[in-house]
Amino acid sequence: MTSSPTSLGRFAARTLLAGVLACLAGAALAQQADPMEAYNRGMTRFNDAVDDAVLKPVATAYQETLPAPVRTGVSNFFGNLGDAWSFVNNTLQLRGEAAMASLFRVGINTTMGLGGVLDVASEMRIERYKQDFGLTLGRWGVPTGPYFVLPFLGPSTVRDTLALPVDLRGNPLREVSPVSTRNSLYALRIVDTRANLLRAESVLDDAALDKYSFTRDVYMQLRSGARNGDGSLPPEPEQ
Repeated sequence: MTSSPTSLGRFAARTLLAGVLACLAGAALAQQADPMEAYNRGMTRFNDAVDDAVLKPVATAYQETLPAPVRTGVSNFFGNLGDAWSFVNNTLQLRGEAAMASLFRVGINTTMGLGGVLDVASEMRIERYKQDFGLTLGRWGVPTGPYFVLPFLGPSTVRDTLALPVDLRGNPLREVSPVSTRNSLYALRIVDTRANLLRAESVLDDAALDKYSFTRDVYMQLRSGARNGDGSLPPEPEQ
């Protein structure tokens, strides 16, 4: 599906508006780590309850039922979609090398990797530079703002929450039709992401005295600049 110049113009305008709003909000908010801790802890308990009742059992069954090569192929497919959005954000951040690497990854994995199921680009040692619009705003000086836990989605910051509509708009799955197929892919992505975190979660449960504080501190460090040297997010945990 191709986008018309009018729709592209509207998208650019919305992106610019989101950036302006995020700049204003970021400038207005003090850089306190967690001024909304009472709310955040309550929302974390709610999210944990939903996870224990629904997401974790489904993700565990998914991991135990499907062979590892199939799960890897699913993760590769969604990773390839993510590389397309990373290309846009690396370009907006004027990171030429990272943008070209993201573009090459999408081209190679889509054509030679069966639509992204095989990660041929990584075998060719083309690095992944994972980016999103929140990090793009950070690149141009918008502070993270306080820690903020979203319903169902989990850890975030004020800046990343304001950037979320742009990230959702840039998700290639939005272009999938019919709607039933699109929704199935969204559900599969959620389960695959949760399954990838099962091992990391067990380590966190063993290591952290206060799981909430540990998660908050790591997340804020991750989003505020202590990432990879190139400003991109680190790789996601392997299954």
